[in-house]
Amino acid sequence: MDDDLRALEKWAGGLLAKLVPAARRRLFRELGRDMRRAQQSRVAAQQNPDGSAYVPRKIKQGGKGLRTKVGRIKRQAMFRKLRTARYLRIDVDDTGLAIGFDDRLSRIVRVHQEGQKAPVEPGGPLAQYPVRVVLGFAAADRELVRDRLLRYLNR
Repeated sequence: MDDDLRALEKWAGGLLAKLVPAARRRLFRELGRDMRRAQQSRVAAQQNPDGSAYVPRKIKQGGKGLRTKVGRIKRQAMFRKLRTARYLRIDVDDTGLAIGFDDRLSRIVRVHQEGQKAPVEPGGPLAQYPVRVVLGFAAADRELVRDRLLRYLNR
């Protein structure tokens, strides 16, 4: 993903430098909204940027009681609240655009994004989480950025 962003920055850097700061912020805000919409639809479809599906949740086997129940929550899509505008934030200034989460949520998302080992609940046992790329840069996103940038500059 870093290589994609660097290539995009190299391609668009000269064009963006010619814009006045207010116009640059306006462009970044529009671009951020479009990118957030693309990320939201991809997370809603439960897909990684490469188009592959997220690894489904594991169903706990054996035992008695509440932990063995498999029901509505396990069947629902993952990251339902994370894809809302309240949590998926856009930060814009003269120098750039950032799409991400606040500190607490970013730690949770990083575990899924990188497939780390983390406690299932505070003080609970560690579990290895599979890689589920919540924020990523797909080929369609590169096209979206390029088209939006060219359309804005042709106004």
